[in-house]
Amino acid sequence: MASSQFLCSNNSIPTFRTIHLPQFRPNGSSNFHSKLHFHRPQFVKVKAMVSDSSKKQLEIVYDHDERINKLADQIDKEAPISRLTLFSPCKINVFLRITNKREDGYHDLASLFHVISLGDILKFSLSPSNTKDALSTNVSGVPLDDRNLIIKALNLYRKKTGTEKFFWIHLDKRVPTGAGLGGGSSNAATALWAANQFSGCPATEKELQEWSSEIGSDVPFFFSHGAAYCTGRGEIVQNVPPLVSSDIPMVLIKPQQACSTAEVYKRLRLDQTSNVDPSILLERISTSGISQDVCINDLEPPAFEVLPSLKRLKQRITAAGRGEYDAVFMSGSGSTIVGIGSPDPPQFIYDDEEYRDVFLSDANFLTREENEWYKEPASTPTSESFISESV
Repeated sequence: MASSQFLCSNNSIPTFRTIHLPQFRPNGSSNFHSKLHFHRPQFVKVKAMVSDSSKKQLEIVYDHDERINKLADQIDKEAPISRLTLFSPCKINVFLRITNKREDGYHDLASLFHVISLGDILKFSLSPSNTKDALSTNVSGVPLDDRNLIIKALNLYRKKTGTEKFFWIHLDKRVPTGAGLGGGSSNAATALWAANQFSGCPATEKELQEWSSEIGSDVPFFFSHGAAYCTGRGEIVQNVPPLVSSDIPMVLIKPQQACSTAEVYKRLRLDQTSNVDPSILLERISTSGISQDVCINDLEPPAFEVLPSLKRLKQRITAAGRGEYDAVFMSGSGSTIVGIGSPDPPQFIYDDEEYRDVFLSDANFLTREENEWYKEPASTPTSESFISESV
């Protein structure tokens, strides 16, 4: 391994250059990785004579990389887990009923949430730092400080358990934001799960689920087994048996424009929502599967006011995919339109200039086993974006 070197004399004070810690670059795709190594800085040499008579040089070697790697190696020896890679899947709302506005300003909902096979990858490594987490990602525009739900989750876990472990985390972002797919909430739940694994699992799944409601209303859902009937603000999670087959394909189509959740709820009018009992919707799905009449989303009308082009997109998908999709609906507060029954988008998505920048992905329904986190499917969804970067 190359080193950074300083040569100095006994009658002069060396000038040191600040060497910045190289960015953490996780590698590999398995859950446990080989030892982490860093890109090395250029040699830094300052030459001077020890004395005029001896003509000898005293070489002081400072190997920055070796020092960091030794710290990481020491952590490897002392910790039961030092590297962990986890799949962080997103969700769709098969139906979403808004039933009431609460005194605290939030709305009560009743929804069938289901995890799907599109997701991010989160790579964790124990940090030698005892003061700060370090988060990196593959896309721009994602906050890397405590505004990010991953960092919020790790801070919450330390607060609840008293652990002093900090992490290097790399987020391989595949789920677009502002999509109604709960990508950020899933990242938070995954981070809580990871922190608990590194600490020897002192917290139960139920405790992690309860704590996670402090981060966001959708986060507790991901501690279900993948299918759940959620009420309250979404934080009351009732596991349900998988009501649909994991073999049923779907396509996700998200325009570049996002819907502001706050603006969508601001435009929501309860007197214009569906009056179907959500428990009846749940029963219909369990007996007859997914169909257009059960995939009700009360947030569609206000979302279509916020983004009229989204309404037109849903209408065109429904018309073009007649007979191909079992149901076409918006997930969450938008702006993703889901087509159940086929992994392929209608041809106009490829042909029309208007849709050149949409995000596309196929997916399937996904669940997990108790005491295990979600596993990335062997055949990962094919996501596609016609813009240079999808966040």
